[in-house]
Amino acid sequence: MIDKSAARKAAFVRRKAAHEGAVAASGYLSEVLAGYRGVPIAGYSPIRTEINPLPALAEAAAHGPVGMPVIIAEAQPLKFRLWEPDCAMVAGAFGASIPEKGEWMTPEIVIVPLVAFDRRGGRLGYGGGFYDRTLEHLRSVQPTMAIGFAYAAQEDKSLPLEPTDQPLDLIVTEQGVITPAKK
Repeated sequence: MIDKSAARKAAFVRRKAAHEGAVAASGYLSEVLAGYRGVPIAGYSPIRTEINPLPALAEAAAHGPVGMPVIIAEAQPLKFRLWEPDCAMVAGAFGASIPEKGEWMTPEIVIVPLVAFDRRGGRLGYGGGFYDRTLEHLRSVQPTMAIGFAYAAQEDKSLPLEPTDQPLDLIVTEQGVITPAKK
């Protein structure tokens, strides 16, 4: 297993600095999601210094189902509960807010939080493997698009990646949209 701790530590510093200077950052994400009206989408409720996708998710929820990730158990894929902009939320694992109740849904597009990304579609997460397992599972059953959402400052040209790391299909930042280069 590759040691990713140094890359995570450096990425957290970059993300914190970007977050402190951030204003409305979800405009490009809204533009991307507008092209997929009605498609089941999963997002996330931001924690700490993560970029905030909620304004874009609220727009998407007006046109189709939007879900939030729920950790069911360690070393298991995430499940997704339907979310509406004003639904009751409770604290889930790791402090992320999740819908208090609601139906389960299966997304075709997953907006993925991350610590760092590269232009080849590589993603460095928090180390629990939840999104890698989830994307692997979803992609084994149906076509599933993974959109990394991050501050541009989170880019890292030399990410330590492993074969089990699931690639991003698109990366959206506050500065624009990046289509990963084919390997």
